[in-house]
Amino acid sequence: REDKGKHPRAHVDIYEKQLVPFGLVRFGVAPDHPEVKNVINTFTRTAHSDRCAFHGNVVVGRDVTVQELRDAYHAVVLSYGAEDHRGLEIPGEELPGVLSARAFVGWYNGLPENRKMAPDLSCDTAVVLGQGNVALDVARILLTPPEYLEKTDITEAALGALRQSQVKTVWIVGRRGPLQVAFTIKELREMIQLPGTRPILDPADFLGLQDRIKEAPRPRKRLMELLLRAAVEKPGVAEAARRAPAPRAWGLRFLRSPQRVLPSPDGRRVAGIRLAVTRLEGVGEATRAVPTGDLEDLPCGLVLSSIGYKSCPIDPSVPFDPKLGVIPNMEGRVVDVPGLYCSGWVKRGPTGVITTTMTDSFVTGQILLQDLKAGLLPSGPRPGYAAIKALLGSRGVWPVSFSDWEKLDAEEVSRGQGAGKPREKLLDPQEMLRLLGR
Repeated sequence: REDKGKHPRAHVDIYEKQLVPFGLVRFGVAPDHPEVKNVINTFTRTAHSDRCAFHGNVVVGRDVTVQELRDAYHAVVLSYGAEDHRGLEIPGEELPGVLSARAFVGWYNGLPENRKMAPDLSCDTAVVLGQGNVALDVARILLTPPEYLEKTDITEAALGALRQSQVKTVWIVGRRGPLQVAFTIKELREMIQLPGTRPILDPADFLGLQDRIKEAPRPRKRLMELLLRAAVEKPGVAEAARRAPAPRAWGLRFLRSPQRVLPSPDGRRVAGIRLAVTRLEGVGEATRAVPTGDLEDLPCGLVLSSIGYKSCPIDPSVPFDPKLGVIPNMEGRVVDVPGLYCSGWVKRGPTGVITTTMTDSFVTGQILLQDLKAGLLPSGPRPGYAAIKALLGSRGVWPVSFSDWEKLDAEEVSRGQGAGKPREKLLDPQEMLRLLGR
């Protein structure tokens, strides 16, 4: 807020594991969606407040414990998201050519831990397991003509690999039916209009859907109508002419659940995936996919799994529900740990987009302020960063400040300028520290 905020004396320190700020906005949002990254401007305004400080390159739970933070501050909010992906847990998933979509996104977005990934894009068919926005993101990046990505902040290495890519067809596979897809209309529209690419949708998959979507809530209804039109209506003259020469294609496969990854004859890489054909049981949100006993083999040379994310426990002192993958909480208050709060995916589970998470953080912030007013937080002064800085110093940890980030930011922007990109991301933490004179 432009006024003095809800609490005129509150001081907020942000601890971040990466050397750089902005988390998923930097490392999760697709490079061809720059408008989604505008929220960085708001973050930057907040970071410039004299009552806010950023400390990057600090891994909470390793470099400093949650208990040490609780001793130094009146309140601690855990907002570290869901940084692990859900495994397929099927035979063959360890074969070369099977990747998590999360790591693939990290690779083309310059997440340091994924920078050495070298996905082999020499096959002509890729399969994406899962039908959410991340699944459409990776399919779109695989199929977008590289010249459309040249002016984005995609990494140089990823752009080079995509220029050499032989991938022509991407199948996006879901266990359930069209009514249960998890992607949103904007992402679907982009796929349908993707240059040089045509959709492969089987009208038989959409039989009887027309009547079923009448009672769906409006966003779902609009999404379904677009999907139906794309599948059933004959494209107009202009659209047909655009699709005819298209060298690439993508398709949705429904009611298919992965059973095993099929190896090549020499056993060295992926040659396909065996899918169980499923049928739906139950209604609404509770619809489950049940195997029918039929199997189908889909040849492919690349499998990207995008079946969800999960949070990890951060520190033994923080309660964690491994089944739900969240910190047990009431409206953001961590159960049985006064002064400890949580927000985002580690609070609610890995669903929703940036706005959902933002709204959620406002709720946690309000709850914290209520507790402060009600005298539920420790009274008396707390040392804050001064205490933590001493601990980090004694442990040989070099925190990175927001003004340090602005130096790295300027370097990235200048490296991108030559190529007409908004930035060329720095990928190597050691190089970043060297640039900062550490």
